[in-house]
Amino acid sequence: MANKIKKNNSKLNIKTGDNVLIIAGDHKGEKGKVVKVFTSENKAIVEGFNKVKRHVKPSAQVPGGIVEKEAPIHISNLMLLDVNNEASRTSRQVIDGTKVRVSKKTKEIIK
Repeated sequence: MANKIKKNNSKLNIKTGDNVLIIAGDHKGEKGKVVKVFTSENKAIVEGFNKVKRHVKPSAQVPGGIVEKEAPIHISNLMLLDVNNEASRTSRQVIDGTKVRVSKKTKEIIK
């Protein structure tokens, strides 16, 4: 049976460019910036964390060899940081006709 990509209709509270706190795993307690989010897999790449080594064939752009790059981290292991750099759960509210993310701890809008 062929591998099928599952379609994920759930909304994620983390977007590209957000500052997050890693709450589980080897880098627990570290803060970083989200580089990319994979919505179909519920995973995100955080800049500078969860590095893995990959063997790369030589090409015109890359000389080849062993390259370190970031691997995705599951969304459940990340917590969004609010304006005050505190980890907080989020809710969605409609304010002035637009949906925004709101910190449950400080009740402030997260940009």
